[in-house]
Amino acid sequence: MAARARPDTSPTARALRALELLGSRPVTTAGELAERLGVTERAARRYVGILREAGVPVQSERGPHGGYRLGRGTRLPPVVFSQEEALVLVMAVLDGQSTSADADGLVGAALGKVVRALPELVGREAAALREHASAAPRRDAARPDPVTTSALVTAVAERRRVSVTYRGDASAEWESEVDPWAVVVRFGRWYLLCHSHRAGAVRTYRIDRIAGVQATGHGFRRPDDLDPVAALEHHLGAGWRYPTRVVFEAPADEVRPWLRGPMGRLEPLGEGCVLLGSTRNPAMYAQEWLAGVPFDFRVEEGPELRDAVAALVDRLARSIGSG
Repeated sequence: MAARARPDTSPTARALRALELLGSRPVTTAGELAERLGVTERAARRYVGILREAGVPVQSERGPHGGYRLGRGTRLPPVVFSQEEALVLVMAVLDGQSTSADADGLVGAALGKVVRALPELVGREAAALREHASAAPRRDAARPDPVTTSALVTAVAERRRVSVTYRGDASAEWESEVDPWAVVVRFGRWYLLCHSHRAGAVRTYRIDRIAGVQATGHGFRRPDDLDPVAALEHHLGAGWRYPTRVVFEAPADEVRPWLRGPMGRLEPLGEGCVLLGSTRNPAMYAQEWLAGVPFDFRVEEGPELRDAVAALVDRLARSIGSG
């Protein structure tokens, strides 16, 4: 959740902050503006009035998805970073993009422009951090096309249905109209959480596998109680080929922090708990996920997962020999 403005922030600073917030998204409601500024909705509307009096073209849009938006061609003041903000920005880019040190790549070139635009004192430390810190590439990371990602994010923000062309695991390709609910970044991969009209169900698509995005003339309404990250985790762990049922001899509250979302749904069971889900890779489920949970468990379903756990136990037993 975004940090609220400090109580001692001046009216001028709040008005400038309001301008920055309005410029950061297509439409901003009075409630959203009030929350980000740390004021009432009435006060937020007053800051919008101050901007209009200063000649800033803030437009109002009515309807269920209405709010405020800046008029086309509005020029915002230069962005100013504190030293801490600049360093955190460079760290975030290094953490997410191992290629950011390559000055000829898109990410490296963009980061270089940001660093060069910083004031000398702030920019010196940011440049040093970028030069002397290294990032190892993530094996499971997959970089989506920026144009595709931008089109999806715009559709999410504007609540507009789109038609996507998707490439599956076996190089099969299909088209589907989807209601794009959210774009979620998880462990180096970018996902689109959406309602697929082709499947008539919620789906999660890897954005690096989306080959095309076409706008349609239809809008949609996103579920009011949607938690994009939780929904993505749930759907990544459901509908796979091999069912799983794992019983832990510990309370759910103690086990839950050790689990990954795709492992399934955790429910209380007597004095312990049970994990219900599915997987397409029993060996990985056993070796990388279950092996990292520090509680006794037993696999009650499916046979493929039991075999994978037995093979892991066998391998570990052989590693210490008979002595």
